[in-house]
Amino acid sequence: MSDQSNRKPVALSRRQLLIGAGAAGMFLKTTGIQGESVPSTNPNGQNSTVVFTHTTVVNSDHVQNDVALAVEDSKIVSIGPTEQVLAMYPRAEIYDGTGRAILPGLINCHAHMGAVIARGFNEDFGFPNTANLAVSPNSLLEGEEDILMVKVAALEAIKTGTTTIVENTGNIHRDAAALAATGLRCVFAESVRDAENVRGPMTPEAFSQGEPPRFSSRLRDEGMQRIHDLFSTWHGAEQGRISVFPAAGLTETSSPELLQTIRTFAEEHDVGYTIHLNQSRAEFEFMMKYHGVRPTHYLDQHDFLGPRLFAAHARYVNESEVALLGKSSTIISHQAGMAANRGVSPPIPALRAAGCPIALGTDNNTNDVFEVMRIALLTERIRRNRDGDEVPGLQPQPEDILADTTQGGARAVQQSDQLGTLEVGKKADLLIIDTQKPHLVPAGRILSAVVHSGHPEDIESVMIDGKFVMRDREVLTMNEDKIVEEANAVSRRVWNKVLETGPVPIPRLPMYSN
Repeated sequence: MSDQSNRKPVALSRRQLLIGAGAAGMFLKTTGIQGESVPSTNPNGQNSTVVFTHTTVVNSDHVQNDVALAVEDSKIVSIGPTEQVLAMYPRAEIYDGTGRAILPGLINCHAHMGAVIARGFNEDFGFPNTANLAVSPNSLLEGEEDILMVKVAALEAIKTGTTTIVENTGNIHRDAAALAATGLRCVFAESVRDAENVRGPMTPEAFSQGEPPRFSSRLRDEGMQRIHDLFSTWHGAEQGRISVFPAAGLTETSSPELLQTIRTFAEEHDVGYTIHLNQSRAEFEFMMKYHGVRPTHYLDQHDFLGPRLFAAHARYVNESEVALLGKSSTIISHQAGMAANRGVSPPIPALRAAGCPIALGTDNNTNDVFEVMRIALLTERIRRNRDGDEVPGLQPQPEDILADTTQGGARAVQQSDQLGTLEVGKKADLLIIDTQKPHLVPAGRILSAVVHSGHPEDIESVMIDGKFVMRDREVLTMNEDKIVEEANAVSRRVWNKVLETGPVPIPRLPMYSN
């Protein structure tokens, strides 16, 4: 047995103990303690059985202190008193969890990973972006540099505690292998639009110069073929770690036929589906002008709403739309950080009250859901104060936001039976936080301290599907130094070319603009 006083994770017999079961056949129902199988190792040398000892296990509704959590292969197999769990798994690899807290892996339900190329720019000019650059940074990427951007995004996601990510874009096949190799649990949401004369997202300028949308059966068929091809190649790959969902791009670029086809595909293949909804004033004004209804009513008219749908944003929904979304149990993916950047936060309290489950996402430029949790909590409290809560600052609680991120996310990706909580029988998707930091001690409630005061750098290790993808802050599935170095070089080249066309005016406050 390892020295339990050592605060660093300790590996015992990673490769040698491949024979001999020799474990007691004991089972304690109240703690989920189970018997041991023959130990084995996975391809990276990690023992297939890992026990986190003397740790704190944090779920949104329950915290267990000074317990052990055992992982075997891809699943959690035991949570209980450390001595009893170790007795059941004497040949397990031991990770000393003293001074650590284990949380369920974070689920990012809406990401555009390649958009990191616009980081440090796109956040500050409204939506759609009003800077009107002469040349788009994305258009300056060469060769496989778009894949490099996705790799950088995946690195950020892993290091900030994400274990499942929904990548929402078109032509995902180009990035699919690179994403699968990161070890992340991925949902490839292949995005389709069939409007041939509406680019979207809708801008005030495009709306003022607009014309009725023309829909193309060719674009629709080509898009659905991409979904079919991606699904047949990737859905269920990597021992089920990869899923493929259909996505309608935007309400303003989707015909009734496309909406019906997307939903039918999702139901026939027992998966979820998604869309961008009510992102801007121009969007709902466009829908009112050319369809006679607001965006959510348009989706409702064409039977697109429902419990399999997770709709991103909902920033400009009105009361009637909130009611429709709630009645249909449509899930809302709330990109709280990006909403705050845009200066428009969706009516999350009203959506909750109407019956909408809430999940969280990042959107563009960042892939840090850890930080999004804090922003979601704070902005919803401000909204509730504005909406008339009797005592400001009481809701939501950190436990509620963790539930949105994990259980709400698991619901959105149709994996509630496998993800979202730390329970025996569920997938071992988890993150380990070093709680012995000046900003985390003292802590009356560790989850409150983590959400309010924690930093992503507090995340020591990340496990997905029972395998460490990060350990002691080292990402094991990617060459972090090489990727960051290459991405920095690309960024410098791209932004130098952007700035060659002229400076980017920064809309400073008047008091500082002289």
